[in-house]
Amino acid sequence: MANTTSAKKATRKIARRTAVNKARRSRVRGFIRKVEEAIASGDAAVAKDALQAAQPEIQRAATKGVVHANTASRKISRLAARVKALAV
Repeated sequence: MANTTSAKKATRKIARRTAVNKARRSRVRGFIRKVEEAIASGDAAVAKDALQAAQPEIQRAATKGVVHANTASRKISRLAARVKALAV
């Protein structure tokens, strides 16, 4: 357990930040899941709309440091490729 006042404050800050990051990561996963479900259903229009909604959320998570920038780019790229293949 933290002994100093500053260490106790740091613990509280870390707990708040962790909660925010968990919420952001969960939100991103939900958006990704919607895209994958749309792809699985085979509906190209719904998949495209879901991807357009998910893309800014994934990028925002990268900007906030919740996920690495390369991870966000990779996820967007792979989802976009799958949606594009569905349209063909």
